[in-house]
Amino acid sequence: MFRTRVKICGITRAEDALAAIDAGADALGFVFYAKSPRAVSAAQAADIIAQLPPFVSKVGLFVNASAEEVGGVLKSCALDLLQFHGDELPDFCAAFAVPYMKALRMRDDMDLVAAANSYSSASALLLDSYKPGVPGGTGESFDWHRIPRDLDHHIVLAGGLRPDNAAAAVVTCGPYGLDVSGGVEQAPGIKCAQKMTEFIKAVSHADRRED
Repeated sequence: MFRTRVKICGITRAEDALAAIDAGADALGFVFYAKSPRAVSAAQAADIIAQLPPFVSKVGLFVNASAEEVGGVLKSCALDLLQFHGDELPDFCAAFAVPYMKALRMRDDMDLVAAANSYSSASALLLDSYKPGVPGGTGESFDWHRIPRDLDHHIVLAGGLRPDNAAAAVVTCGPYGLDVSGGVEQAPGIKCAQKMTEFIKAVSHADRRED
């Protein structure tokens, strides 16, 4: 049976990271973007990462950061995957000897196939809703039917995901993974253990239904 992976993004506290893992999360996201209410410093992220058990992927999210900024975080934090949410070009994303995931915001005029071909070096594409001036974390979903089932990439779905629509996302899109942040929070940057558990249970139930 295929299992949809789940990433809990916007981790700011060790207790939330551990609760996410207990709930069954496959990956944790750390936001290195100062304008985000979920932003952490490299030192904060490194402290949380040092408390994690093995077999959990650590993902660093960047928005139009310089190569020096990304490299500085990598020196401090043992990240397994980079996530680029800005206007980064493929060569930049691939320049750090660390696998990367490129976020694409689903504008009405988005040619998803062409964009996917441009980022052929990406380990996955994260598809998020589009809101002018907001690089992510909008809390809004887009029309999931716009995603071709035969797109030749691992697709991670984001945008407006919650425990009550996670199963529908899996059934509609059949993504490789779901990326959730605000939908499992009690306040920006503060996760809710119950919501994380409910979200991952909903995904697991949908996987069984899809098998």
